[in-house]
Amino acid sequence: MKLFVDTGNLKEVEALAALGILDGATTNPSLLAKEGGDARQILRQICRLVQGPVSAEVVATDTAGMLREGRELAAIDEHIVIKVPFTKDGVRACKALASEGHRVNVTLVFSAAQAWLAAKVGAAYVSPFVGRLDDIGATGMDLARQIVDIFQRGRYATELLVASVRHPIHIIEAARMGADVATAPAAVIEQCFRHPLTDIGLERFLKDWEKAQAARV
Repeated sequence: MKLFVDTGNLKEVEALAALGILDGATTNPSLLAKEGGDARQILRQICRLVQGPVSAEVVATDTAGMLREGRELAAIDEHIVIKVPFTKDGVRACKALASEGHRVNVTLVFSAAQAWLAAKVGAAYVSPFVGRLDDIGATGMDLARQIVDIFQRGRYATELLVASVRHPIHIIEAARMGADVATAPAAVIEQCFRHPLTDIGLERFLKDWEKAQAARV
């Protein structure tokens, strides 16, 4: 499974990219607005850092506007994936952009039917928001499992991109079920590195080594 970071912060992207674990990134207007500055320049720099797919979202809500903005975003860098919301206008825009050879990430997916329809019009990725479903008392990962089953049985080329990831368990469950991608905030990815037994073990090894060295003196 591929790992994307969900952020518009260049320092976060740079730190994770340096570890060699990133396959791509996802952004949205809210994340980019937090950073200030030129959003297009930020996207260009993220592409340079990750050298993989970088989702950049349109803000238009009508098909014509999505097509115009989507083409402008795609022109920023070859790694840009055009992100559109799941609406009827978004579905129409996805079909048109995909037919032009652009990769499209259909976002704000909250049902298997929505994911299926997005796949039918050529979406490169669909992004179910598992954390937001958890927030309303549903089980977001159940939706992800349904989508995996539909895509495998239908042999769709669309990749499942598990989004709205809130903790490492979401990432592990996504990997176990066969999701293609999980995108997570940098803070959640950082949590994947941590385990108290690792810290305790390393501390013990170092103390034992120091004792051994002292005994030789």
